Amino acid sequence: MSAARERLTDALYGLGWAGVKRLPEPAAAALGRRVADTTWKRRGKGVTRLESNLARVVPGASPARLRQLSHAGMRSYMRYWMEFFRLPAYSEQQIRDACEIHDVHHLTDGLAAGRGVVLALPHLANWDLAGAWAVTALKTPFTTVAERLKPETLYDRFVAYREGLGMEVLPHTGGSAFGTLARRLRAGGMVCLVADRDLSDTGIEVEFFGETTRMPAGPALLAQQTGALLLPVTLWYDGTSVMQGRVHPAVPVPELEGRRERVAAMTQGLADVFAGGIAEHPEDWHMLQRLWLSDLDKDRAAGRQREGKR
Repeated sequence: MSAARERLTDALYGLGWAGVKRLPEPAAAALGRRVADTTWKRRGKGVTRLESNLARVVPGASPARLRQLSHAGMRSYMRYWMEFFRLPAYSEQQIRDACEIHDVHHLTDGLAAGRGVVLALPHLANWDLAGAWAVTALKTPFTTVAERLKPETLYDRFVAYREGLGMEVLPHTGGSAFGTLARRLRAGGMVCLVADRDLSDTGIEVEFFGETTRMPAGPALLAQQTGALLLPVTLWYDGTSVMQGRVHPAVPVPELEGRRERVAAMTQGLADVFAGGIAEHPEDWHMLQRLWLSDLDKDRAAGRQREGKR
């Protein structure tokens, strides 16, 4: 990304934070729908990739059905961004009222017992809002990890934003995040990780909607090494202003020999729960990137071909 493009990207996000949070909620929602509809009609890479991903989630769906889902998906995605920009202006009561989390006892019972808890989520609905709800409604701070973004000033904005909501944010790169997360868990704390896309190319291969992809090993490895509970969480919008969520029962540590075998089995367990939540609410899965290995391999092959022509 060029320096000029980095400055523009940072300025646009700054405008979003400064402007959208001042809009009345109906106006912000209407703006999100307009942006989503315009983006969807342009049929850019993100929209076509979303449809390709949804074709795995809803096998046999007609092209018309996939277009309908991707349209709803872009509206859901833009609702996420409108809420994201507005969250710093929410009162504590507004944050509590914005979520209804089912079966939260799986989380609160674990914390009350003095066990650390790893919450693992896919890119469903608004995971930032869910985090703000946990900090506000449960009065429980947590630690998370954020991908380093370019420009660096944009990453700093994201970190400051999330820390302002009460989260401790560690960079995804740098090597020290895992140790810090483990210490927080051994102290009985809470860690939240978005875990349906591997950013390292060293994740665990899992079967996901009938094909192979990789998901990060971190959630399962942390739970196994620290004795923390590994709790999958799924989120969705239900057509109202309130986001719904569910804390699922803990993924158990299997009785298998070998740490990697146990981590692989637990990660597959997470993938299965994620798949169930995504299948129920495919329009709320914000996966606009390549995910399955077959797609990533095609991308790499095309890159090699382009390099060979130079």
